[in-house]
Amino acid sequence: MRILDGLAALDGLDLAAVHGAGAIEAASAVLIGVFDGVHLGHQRLLFELVELGSSTHSLPTVVTFRNHPDELLAGERVEWLVALPHRLRLLRRAGVGRVLLLDFDEALRDIDARGFTERILVRGLRTKALLLGHDAAIGRNREGDKERMEQLGAEFGFAVSEGTRVAVDGKPISSTAIRLAIRAGDLALAHRMLGRWPQAYGEVVHGDGRGRALGFPTANVIPQSLVLPPAGVYAVEVLVRGESRCGVANLGSCPTFGAPAAASDAPRLEVHVFDFAGDLYGAVLEVSFVARLRGEQRFAGASELTAQIARDVTAARAVFHS
Repeated sequence: MRILDGLAALDGLDLAAVHGAGAIEAASAVLIGVFDGVHLGHQRLLFELVELGSSTHSLPTVVTFRNHPDELLAGERVEWLVALPHRLRLLRRAGVGRVLLLDFDEALRDIDARGFTERILVRGLRTKALLLGHDAAIGRNREGDKERMEQLGAEFGFAVSEGTRVAVDGKPISSTAIRLAIRAGDLALAHRMLGRWPQAYGEVVHGDGRGRALGFPTANVIPQSLVLPPAGVYAVEVLVRGESRCGVANLGSCPTFGAPAAASDAPRLEVHVFDFAGDLYGAVLEVSFVARLRGEQRFAGASELTAQIARDVTAARAVFHS
């Protein structure tokens, strides 16, 4: 997947910003959106984008944003379901061939639908087909609705279509609903909307080595995700260098040996990967929360903690063998 970083990349003014390509050489089938969570609704649109690209002999291309538009439009701090590197990874897996990554700033906010079409869709991406999500609108004050984009498409020579809307329990899937489900610990509901278990994504860093000393070596992950389930011990699936493995993880403050956590402290994620003896330092893991086994606890000492971890391992293995 090729990443075009900013509008300058479209002009060829900043070739260093183009990862894996020096120019736009292929016409595009385009889908525009934030794609926070890359949930089932997004996945359906991405599938339709790939199909559209195939039928129009054009490259499936996503236009998305480094920052959330609501931070500028509504003055709200948005807690992302997935961090940008994870979002890009999920887009790649969905079959996207190219991503235009934009900063949603005042200049972009103030471009009208015609300006966006001429500058980005036509001159920049050579768009042959534009796929719109339900209730999508492009340009200043959301003026570029489906009818307006069809007018512009007829003028500039690209087709416009609307993608399929996906619902769960009769309600449209939304990133807001997924955030609420994850924070409430409703992993099953989040799974139904995401199409996968809620995940933490992050790099393995050096810890204090206490897990190995206890007989249960752990990968210490700094989660980039801002939306995580409640603190506790979980049965997890771990994507390790392209291979899926099972494990058990503690999410929280590790209270037995650590100082009491402040409310502002970022949660720690310690993952014990079953039947794995390799070195994970520096690896980026996707840790999927499959089932909550118990809440986080403080134990009297190492021996009591070790016995509980052994029980947690047994319980987690049972989850995957049930």
